Amino acid sequence: MNENKGADIKRFSKAENILAQINSKTKLGDLRKIAKDIKKNHELAMELWSTEEYMPRLLAILIMDKKLLLQELLSKLDQDMQTHTYDERNNLMDWLMANQLSKDKKTIAWMESWENSPSALQRRAFWYYQARLRWTGQAPPDNTSDLLSKLEANIMQEEPEVKWAMNFTAGWIGIYDEKNRARCIKLGENTGLYRDEIVAKGCTPSYLPEFIAIEVNKRQNN
Repeated sequence: MNENKGADIKRFSKAENILAQINSKTKLGDLRKIAKDIKKNHELAMELWSTEEYMPRLLAILIMDKKLLLQELLSKLDQDMQTHTYDERNNLMDWLMANQLSKDKKTIAWMESWENSPSALQRRAFWYYQARLRWTGQAPPDNTSDLLSKLEANIMQEEPEVKWAMNFTAGWIGIYDEKNRARCIKLGENTGLYRDEIVAKGCTPSYLPEFIAIEVNKRQNN
């Protein structure tokens, strides 16, 4: 047997075996367990990504090699995500941001350049990363005032998926930055975003005055 052909069959068999473990009942925790066993395998990740299926693509993200996430590939991944439903494509980009893009200085720098990207998903990643810096307790960059000015000026003109991430960022600024808390609450009152949102029991609403009050209260009572 040709050596290359044998390697192709072996690799195909591995992908097939992994895909057989994934179905509609698979949870994100299950994907993390599978990824832990595989470890990093960028070639396999690209094969799983090529299935065009949502759960295999989530798994693919977990085993990608961040050193190989060049801008050309990120643009392709972004384009591929557009074939998914609204919720799925947002989850894919958020998963990519949290598990890969936020782990390396090079990819962080690219995310920070996406504020005015033509891609709504890339703009979402920019804003969601700003929120993540705050809620994970990392020291945020000295850009809070600038971010709030941009939020106030642009949030209502943005695409829904970006609008949510911008609002989320304002929420976490208001929670952790006491001097800007009133400004963030006022932003929520002025925009009225998510005021009438109905959330499940135990979930925090996205309406900024409520979101900030609930989360601040949790931290003050701990």
